Amino acid sequence: MLEVQDLTKVYRMSAEVEVHALRGVSFTVDDGELVAVMGPSGSGKSTIMNILGCLDRPTSGSYRIDDQEVASLNDAELAVVRNKRIGFVFQSFNLLPRTTALQNVELPMIYNRTGISARERKARAKAALEVVGLGDRLDHKPQELSGGQQQRVAIARALVNNPAIILADEPTGNLDSIASAEIMAIFQRLNKEQNITVVFVTHEPDIAVHTRRILRMRDGHLVADEIVRNPVTADPEAVRREALAEEAALHSGNGAGPLPHESLLVVAGGEQ
Repeated sequence: MLEVQDLTKVYRMSAEVEVHALRGVSFTVDDGELVAVMGPSGSGKSTIMNILGCLDRPTSGSYRIDDQEVASLNDAELAVVRNKRIGFVFQSFNLLPRTTALQNVELPMIYNRTGISARERKARAKAALEVVGLGDRLDHKPQELSGGQQQRVAIARALVNNPAIILADEPTGNLDSIASAEIMAIFQRLNKEQNITVVFVTHEPDIAVHTRRILRMRDGHLVADEIVRNPVTADPEAVRREALAEEAALHSGNGAGPLPHESLLVVAGGEQ
């Protein structure tokens, strides 16, 4: 599905200063894969994601989507690819604050200009929110939702145009462990049940192990391409139980403070 060959990206900061973000990177991503891109800050992983998402162009090399060379596409054609083929999920959610979850999810259908009726937009947005477990939060605005719920709205928005690919940039970066497990469980389910190709950037090893493959970046180079033999199945309930046990152990024997599970029940309840 995705083929990257000898990709370079050079940012010219001034007449004398160039930053080489990518240095001859090559890899392929097959249809239906679940892939993590890892690396320290400055490794080039975000640059790779921007190019895969047709948000930026490489300085040299080839990037093909379904055998179509992306470099041959003009800006309007790239916009069509982004809107119809790719769904984006960002670390900071990027939801419009004054609109409901339903309205946020409707936005990509408004932008694609294919004549979808208002009734159909609403129905598809509702269905996408139900997929991520938010069918009862349609009229809630972002400030009325937890961080994990906001990210689920963002995933529903990415799904609503039925993309073949989801690109996620640090999708769990702003979330606690329970919400992170919930998000990874959704990605795994979408990948397995709907055969959606998922590629995401993360710096967290415990998140990357939920994927089937890890691409490791350093200093603009792809330094490792690893198959994950036994991907960890995301289990939010197990993470919640572990967190409750740790909280109980922390407060045991001191005879003061909240009940061992009291604060975590607030978090857990907010993520239902």
